[in-house]
Amino acid sequence: QVQLVESGGGLVQAGGSLRLSCAASGRTSSAYVMGWFRQIPGKEREFVAAISWSGRGSPYYADSVKGRFTISRDNAKNTMYLQMNSLKPEDTAVYYCAARGLGYSTIAHEYNYWGQGTQVTVSS
Repeated sequence: QVQLVESGGGLVQAGGSLRLSCAASGRTSSAYVMGWFRQIPGKEREFVAAISWSGRGSPYYADSVKGRFTISRDNAKNTMYLQMNSLKPEDTAVYYCAARGLGYSTIAHEYNYWGQGTQVTVSS
């Protein structure tokens, strides 16, 4: 099992920045790819970005965040980050950290492990 804990959410004005963290523990060798998803009430969970723990392959981003968000990892700390710049009100959502044991995927149900989520609210 892999346990994931997100932190760093909050309230920010449009144009501002936030950095989310996702700390992984447990059987982290099972987490080959880590990803960020987001969800607003009444909608399906939406892919944001993904990165491999090994560094093989480039990080992958949703078009809606490309150029504004950066995903990264610190293997020594078993922690993944999402740096979010130039935030827009439409980025408001609960952000979830996820992990899977296979390659890149943008599909939520293909991820095996999930954190509890952290709220990001961007005011206009």
